[in-house]
Order: sequence, then structure tokens, then C-alpha cells
Amino acid sequence: MGRSNKDERGVTYLLVMLAVVLIGISVTVAAKQWKAVVQREKEADLLARGIEVQSALAVFSAQQKKGRVVPGEIYPLTLEELTKQPKPVLRKAYKDPMTGNDWEYVRDPTGRIKGVRSKSKAEPFKQKDFPPVLRHFDGLTSYNDWVFQYPNASTPQAPAGQPTAPGQPAPPAPSPPGLRTPPPGSSPPTETPSAPSGPATP
Repeated sequence: MGRSNKDERGVTYLLVMLAVVLIGISVTVAAKQWKAVVQREKEADLLARGIEVQSALAVFSAQQKKGRVVPGEIYPLTLEELTKQPKPVLRKAYKDPMTGNDWEYVRDPTGRIKGVRSKSKAEPFKQKDFPPVLRHFDGLTSYNDWVFQYPNASTPQAPAGQPTAPGQPAPPAPSPPGLRTPPPGSSPPTETPSAPSGPATP
């Protein structure tokens, strides 16, 4: 009887230990899944907030340059400047969604903010199929590599040396050699007759 009771207690002990191990594994898996869910939510928030800041920088620069001939872009000194009246271009000065703290600012040579990036070095879940304004993020393996700035690699740029103000028509292309461009309303351009070749008639 005594030996039988010891055997039963031993089996019970093993079953309890197995149950504890299984519970531990389940908790670990659940914790990892929850962590992934939270990271995905923060990642989506980072993309949304980053695009909003990037767009606000573009609008702010356009407003500042309106009616003036200024080379390059004009940026704010702080994100709060983007939220000020009378023409706010950003709803609020957001924090870095990944860390909950201030962004790492990308500044121009004068110290003004031309972009923001997360201070997190974690690897993002999303590494391809970004929206057009962020297509240059494809293949980047760190949130810190996601730079939301204006202009960026996904922003079409005008050819250097040919600045064209918004709404201003592009200059006409030069006519090909041998063609005369008629005034508006006239017939299409005709080829200029070339001088006859060959020996002159005596």
C-alpha cells in the first residue's frame, strides 16, 4: 500500500509539472502574439502620423513660398509651428508612435525640420507594398530607416535648372532644324526648301 501511494504521488507530481510547463508555454506564446499585435498597431500609427507630418511639411513650404521666388524649400523650426493659426497644416505635434517620445528630427543646413524618423531600431513587419508617397521604404529593415521628409525619394522632382511655378506653362520646345514655326492660327509648319545642289549652269 505504501509503495502504491508513493507511485501515485509521483505520477501526480509529474502531471502537475507537465501542466505547469504547458501553461508556461501557452503564456509565452500568448505574450509574443500580443506583443506582435501591439507592434503592428504602433507601426500602422507610425505610417499614418509620418505621412501626415510629411504632407504638412510640403504644404507649409508651399505656403511660405507663395508669391515669392525662393530657391529650395522652407521648413519650420518646430512641429508646433505647423499647427499654428491662421493656416495650420498639422492637427497636432505628434510624438513618435513607436517610443511615445519625441521624434528624431531630420534637419536642413540651417537647423530647420525637413523630416522626422522614429528612434526605434526594431525590425518592421511591413517591408514592401508601401503607398506611392513611401515607396522608397521597400526593403528597409529598421523603423529608424523610415524617414518622413519633404522632398524625398518618392517625391517627383522638377528637372534641375528648370524651376516652374505652380500653374505656369512649360516653355515651348524648340522647332526641329529645317522647320519654320508659323504664328498661331496659320497652317502647320512646312519644311524649308533647301538650295539646289550640283554645278551651276553657265
